Amino acid sequence: EVQLVESGGGLVQAGGSLRLSCAASGFTFDDYAIGWFRQAPGKEREGVSCISSSDGSTYYADSVKGRFTISSDNAKNTVYLQMNSLKPEDTAVYYCAALVGSSWEKEGEYDYWGQGTQVTVSS
Repeated sequence: EVQLVESGGGLVQAGGSLRLSCAASGFTFDDYAIGWFRQAPGKEREGVSCISSSDGSTYYADSVKGRFTISSDNAKNTVYLQMNSLKPEDTAVYYCAALVGSSWEKEGEYDYWGQGTQVTVSS
């Protein structure tokens, strides 16, 4: 059974940090890039970052460049999203998913979504 399980969300003050984890199982981890998306109340889901498990290439949305860092531990089949200098506008449910297409920013290019983890940044 394919599973992606996010963890690490929580409540943090503006300027603080959180590290999200995405643990994958049930598929060959090295065959897929893993992306992080987020969805704030009343807004569409947006791509945040993506990493290729095979060659380590990384991609970021402009809104998080310089603040968020994505990494992968292939031995643990886990992808991390280190989030620093958090802002209230980063508040959202964060999801990880496996990229099956070619455009990392497009939600429709992904399959095998996790259940999400809530990140709340207070001002």
